Amino acid sequence: MTIEKAVVSGEWTGRGGTPAAPSAGRLRPLGLHEVTLRPGFWQRRQHTSRTASFDHIEHWLQRAGWLGNFGATVEGRRGREFSDSEVYKYLEALAWAGDPAYEDRFHAIVARVAAVQQPDGYLNTNFGRPGQAARYSDLEWGHELYCYGHLIQAGVARARTHGHDDLVTVAVRAADHVCDTFGPDGIQSVCGHAEIEPALVELYRVTGNRRYLDQARLFVERRGRQVLDDIEFGRVYFQDDMPIREARVLRGHAVRAVYLASGAVDVAVETGDTELLEAVARQWRATVARRTYLTGGIGSRHQDEAFGDDFVLPPDRAYQETCAGVGSIMLAWRLLLAEGNPRYADLIERVLFNIIATSPSDDGTRFFYTNTLHQRVPGIEPAADTLVPRAASSLRAPWYAVSCCMTNLARTFSSLAAYLATTDDDGGVQLHQYTPASIRVGDIGLDIDTEYPADGRVTIRVVSAPDTAWTLTLRIPHWATEATLDGVPVAPGLAAVRRRFTAGDTLLLDLAVRPRLTFPDGRIDAVRGDVAVERGPVVYCLESVDLPPGVAVDTVRLDPAAEPVDRDGTVIVTGRAQPVHDPSWPYGPPPPPADGAPVEIALYPYHRWARRGPSTMRVWLPTTT
Repeated sequence: MTIEKAVVSGEWTGRGGTPAAPSAGRLRPLGLHEVTLRPGFWQRRQHTSRTASFDHIEHWLQRAGWLGNFGATVEGRRGREFSDSEVYKYLEALAWAGDPAYEDRFHAIVARVAAVQQPDGYLNTNFGRPGQAARYSDLEWGHELYCYGHLIQAGVARARTHGHDDLVTVAVRAADHVCDTFGPDGIQSVCGHAEIEPALVELYRVTGNRRYLDQARLFVERRGRQVLDDIEFGRVYFQDDMPIREARVLRGHAVRAVYLASGAVDVAVETGDTELLEAVARQWRATVARRTYLTGGIGSRHQDEAFGDDFVLPPDRAYQETCAGVGSIMLAWRLLLAEGNPRYADLIERVLFNIIATSPSDDGTRFFYTNTLHQRVPGIEPAADTLVPRAASSLRAPWYAVSCCMTNLARTFSSLAAYLATTDDDGGVQLHQYTPASIRVGDIGLDIDTEYPADGRVTIRVVSAPDTAWTLTLRIPHWATEATLDGVPVAPGLAAVRRRFTAGDTLLLDLAVRPRLTFPDGRIDAVRGDVAVERGPVVYCLESVDLPPGVAVDTVRLDPAAEPVDRDGTVIVTGRAQPVHDPSWPYGPPPPPADGAPVEIALYPYHRWARRGPSTMRVWLPTTT
C-alpha cells in the first residue's frame, strides 16, 4: 500500500491536501498547500473555530461521555448510537487545521480509538460486545458504517496533511473490514445513513487500493433495491425506495441524500460512469429548482429531517439542518469539479453565507442545529452548561443530544480554503469563491484582496507567473448583472482572461453588490405574495430588535415599489404596519390596508440574526400591494 504524501508545513493552517481529490473531471481542486486564507470574512470564522470551537467541542465530547466511550464498559457507554462519529469529525477538523498546539491531544484521542479496534478491524462502541446488540444487527438505525465513513474521512485528512500515521492505519483496517464483511460474498445490504460511500472513494484515491472503490460502487448500486427493512417514514427516508439512477430528485432524509449523492458522483468520476453522473446532476438540478430554500438550505420536514414535496418550503417550519448545508456543499463541489458549471459554485456560495455562517455564534461556542426563516416568538438562550435535548432550539445552544452539526462545521472551516479555487489540464486557474487569500500553484502566484460580501470589489494581484500565456477564469455570480472586470461589463457565468501575465499585474473585479428584492415562485404556497431582500450573496431579514415599540415583525408590510437603500451594509426598506385586531374568528373579509405613514425599516444579514438577544424574525415579508 502506498500513501499519498502531502506537503507538510509548520503553520497552524495545516497545509496540504483537499477533502475531495478526483482523478478525472473538468477541474482539479487546489489543496490547503496551494490556497491560504488571509484575514477576512472566512479567515475570521476559521480562526474562531480553531481558537474556541475546538476546545469547546473537546470539552463536550468529554462531558457528554462520547469520548469516554472508547474504553468504557458496556454499562458505562453514553450517547446516541452514532456518537462515535462526532469524535471522528473532530479528529478530521484537527487534521485539516494542522495546528501544532493540538498534536498531542490529537494523538491521545487516536490512541484511545485505536485501543478498542478489534483484531479484524471492527470498531464501534455501541455494538458487538457482551451485553450489546450484535454487529450489523440494526443496519437501518445502527449507523455502524456511517461511523466508519467519518473515521475514514478523518484518516484521509490526516494522510493528505501529514502522511501515514496511526489514524490512517486505523482507518485502513476499518475499511478492509468493511470490504471483507460487505463485499460481493458478504452482507448484501447498506447502512441506513449514507456516508461510507464518499469516504471509501477518497481512501481509494489516497491509497490506490481498488477494492475501496469497488465497495463504494457496490453500496451505491445496492441502495434503492429494498435491502433495508421498511420503517415508519418509509424506505425513502434512507433512499432505499428506488435505485439512484432512476430517481428524479433528491428525497428523504436530507443529510443522507446529499452524502449518498456525493458518493455516487465520486464513484461515477472514478469509473467513468457518465450515466450515473448525469443521474445525480439531474437530481441536483431538480432539487435546486423545487426543494431548496432561498438561503440554499435543504430539508423542510421536522419529523424526519427530510425534503418535502416540490415547492413545499414553509419558512416557519424550515428545518434546514446545518449538516445538510455541509453535505450540500460536498455534493455541489464534486459536481463542479466534474462538470465545471458555475451554477454549482453559486449554490456553494449561497449555502456558505446563509447557512454555514449563520449557525455558529460569534465566539464559536454555540450553534444552530436547524435554521428557521421565521421566528414567531422570542427564544430562550440555554445556559452555557446545558445539553439541549431538542434539535430545533430557538436560539443557538452550546451542545445538543445530537451534536453532529458543530463537528461538521469545525471540519468545514478547517478545510475551507480547499473550496476556493481550481486548476485545469491547460494550466489555468479558476476562482470560484471570493475572500482574501493567497494562491500558489506551480509558477502561478495570486493574492486576492476584498471586503466581500460587504463590498463587491475584488482585487487580484499576480505575484508570479510563467513566461507563457495562461487563463485566469473568474466566476460571475448569477445575481451580478452589472459586474465589471477592469471596467468592462461581464455577464453572469464565467469571465476568462487569457494572456501572458507578469508579476505586479492587477485585475479588478467589481460585482456591484447592492440590495435587491427577490420574489418567490408562485407555486411556493407558504410565501406567495411575499418578498425577500438580498444583497450580493447574502439574504437579509427583519428582526424585532430593529422595530419601534409597538410594532411587531408580523405586522410589517414592505412596499415593493420603493427601492431598498444600502447604508453601510444595513439595508433600509420602506414599509407600513398592518393594524392588528383580535377577532373571535380568524377568517373573514380582507383586512384593512396598512394605511399608516411609511416608515423606514432596517434589515440585517440573516447570518447575523439572534446575535443581539432574543428576538422575533422573518426573511419573507408580506407586501403593501
